[in-house]
Amino acid sequence: MTVTETTGESTGARTDTCAGPPQGDRRPDGADKYTISEVAALTGLSAHTLRWYERIGLMPHIDRSHTGQRRYSNRDLDWLALVGKLRLTGMPVADMVRYAEMVRAGDHTYADRFELLKATREDVMTRIAELQGTLAVLDRKISFYADAGRALASERSR
Repeated sequence: MTVTETTGESTGARTDTCAGPPQGDRRPDGADKYTISEVAALTGLSAHTLRWYERIGLMPHIDRSHTGQRRYSNRDLDWLALVGKLRLTGMPVADMVRYAEMVRAGDHTYADRFELLKATREDVMTRIAELQGTLAVLDRKISFYADAGRALASERSR
């Protein structure tokens, strides 16, 4: 079971999807075996970061070729897109790892996942409100300097 799956397809139960629609330049499912350098190019993450994600349990089940090279799938790319969004929320890495563990554990963790994501959403909303206040201050200052600049230019032209 990959990190993004919450139930097997054979059960007919709902599966957890990741961050959104697939991005361009992806191979069709079944032919989606990407090397670490290809994933780095597609995601903007370094190979070092991808290996670190694997070591800490954020992506513990990356397939390997017969020679031991990592082979990432479209599902792995979807998961990395979600991880990127979680990083943008400011979610601590430990919470991202805990979320990944809950996803792998199965459906019985839905309530815990819900609470973690809900708390993260509340944090994001608080940050957005703070940034809106900051933006309002910047807008006032910009307006002040624009008006002051026009007044100075008008005075100089007399």
